[in-house]
Amino acid sequence: MRDDDPRLPSSPGFWRSPLRGPWFTSVLGVVLLVGITVLFVTGLVSYAAYNPGLARVNDQTPDKGILGFYLFAWPTDPYWLYRLTQGLHVTLGIALIPVLLAKLWSVVPRLFALPPARSLAHALERISLLLLVGGGLFEFTTGVLNVQLDYVFPGSFYPLHFYGAWVFFAAFVAHAALKLPTAVRSLRRRREERGERVSRAPEPGELVSPRPLPPTVSRRGALWFVGGASLLLLVTTAGQSIGGVLRRTALLAPHGGADPGGGPNGFQINKTAAYAGIDAAETAEEAWRLVVTGRTGTVRLSRAELLRMPLHSSALPIACVEGWSTDDQWWRGVRLRDLAALVGYDDPPDLFVESLQRRGAFRRAALRANQVADPRSLLALYVNGEELSPDHGRPARIIVPAAPGVLNTKWVARLTFGAL
Repeated sequence: MRDDDPRLPSSPGFWRSPLRGPWFTSVLGVVLLVGITVLFVTGLVSYAAYNPGLARVNDQTPDKGILGFYLFAWPTDPYWLYRLTQGLHVTLGIALIPVLLAKLWSVVPRLFALPPARSLAHALERISLLLLVGGGLFEFTTGVLNVQLDYVFPGSFYPLHFYGAWVFFAAFVAHAALKLPTAVRSLRRRREERGERVSRAPEPGELVSPRPLPPTVSRRGALWFVGGASLLLLVTTAGQSIGGVLRRTALLAPHGGADPGGGPNGFQINKTAAYAGIDAAETAEEAWRLVVTGRTGTVRLSRAELLRMPLHSSALPIACVEGWSTDDQWWRGVRLRDLAALVGYDDPPDLFVESLQRRGAFRRAALRANQVADPRSLLALYVNGEELSPDHGRPARIIVPAAPGVLNTKWVARLTFGAL
């Protein structure tokens, strides 16, 4: 068969949809230009929130090298910061899926065009397109699987998504730089046509079919369809980050890994005590002891001894990397900085936290000195006026403002203060 045989995908005549064209692709491209930039920035912010430069225990992406250039000490104000940035990252990522799929559909003829490269610029465009398509599908697929707690991909989500994001965004920037003049020209041409109220012949190119089928919907109607699908995903996802009554509309959002039940402990759970391998005998009041180590040595505190220390309350949410977050919960317990003072620190240092958890990631976590020093950072013993349930970390858990949920360690066994 010849390359121009309409039975071959390499032939322009193979692709007969009348919707494909520079204007349709350009509109989708502009939306993705803004949306993917926001996704990339909020993704980097999420990585910084783990304080991976603090200790290897927090760093899930070894050998990142210069890719970690932007890392900084994660703040504790505003206390809802991670809830906002990660909620935006996940919600926007899900809402952009119809736009991404429509964009990929609109440019699919370019993937089969022959010859593979007509010039250096064309070769660079084709390479960037292949990396863009592959990287986009990889990032969005692993992201959706992660927010649904479905880890079917090989390896850890964190390095896969982190390195994949850099490859995808590099291809995205290169492709945008190459195609932005064409996109601007197409949008300007359409605006001029509307102003003059005339219709010109479509621009020639790989996206315009030489023998299109009769249209069943206009390009504007197709864009409304894509926008409606994105709006539907937005409405059925955003409530898990916004909270309140909108939480009931979040039908497609991640809800955590278990039913939390009702009452004061009735808010989202990812890891249950059973999943983490927590032995009830270890957490019983007569058996459990908190080991606190610092400059002046080690102390072992029972729950009764902790309750004799000054107790404080904080109203803080839990926000997880999967995109869901709770409304503010009222926590009560001992300030982390008071526990640091107990072992010889007037100015709280960094903190290494160890859990009784036996299975799953983040059995240990590191917190920066600014997080330990914040008066709202607690070793929580109660939530909403009731003792913590086993699934929420009984007998004690960490709660820190603006920290990712996995750093709010449950079933705490040991606190080690000092430089990490």
